[in-house]
Amino acid sequence: MTKKQMRQQEEGIKALLLLVGGASYWYTKSIETTIVIVGVLIALIIVYTIIQAIQRKERLRKSGIEIIDKMDGIHFEHYLKELFLTQGYKVNVTKASGDYGADLILKNDNDKIVVQAKRYSKNVGIKAVQEISGAKTYYDGTEAWVVTNSYFTKAAKELASKLGVKLFDRDELIALILKMNPNATSIHNTPVKKAQG
Repeated sequence: MTKKQMRQQEEGIKALLLLVGGASYWYTKSIETTIVIVGVLIALIIVYTIIQAIQRKERLRKSGIEIIDKMDGIHFEHYLKELFLTQGYKVNVTKASGDYGADLILKNDNDKIVVQAKRYSKNVGIKAVQEISGAKTYYDGTEAWVVTNSYFTKAAKELASKLGVKLFDRDELIALILKMNPNATSIHNTPVKKAQG
């Protein structure tokens, strides 16, 4: 959950508490009853929040994303190769240097998708979007994607929208991993070829 989403959720909870508290007092004319009703609502919100946190942690654990966070860039590229192979794509990993901004080339029917893999600990900026857009032209691609274990800056999202570049952030990567293997308990269950060299 992003900081913006967390702020929106907090504002929604505050508004709900004020609404329920106001309505309760207006209806019952009793401070004690209002305090009990608001207290019960707060307890339910806390329980719901704890359940949501447990579910998020379980989803992350099942996806193995914490192991991806420790991979080097080459290992991440080869992991993505295996991931996209399970989705029916023919996949080629480009050479490590002189790749013109593309790390993977995916082929499926008439599509040729040029992919840049960004295993980052910070948000991915516009440079990745610029590079993959150029690589799409160089490789005569039909689509351009940037896949990361992190998130994208606002500027990267805006530029990607203008250039028609598809962005796969951390949440979408987790969803793809779980789609590949919904019963996953560890990324080690997924075949990953070691980078050569």
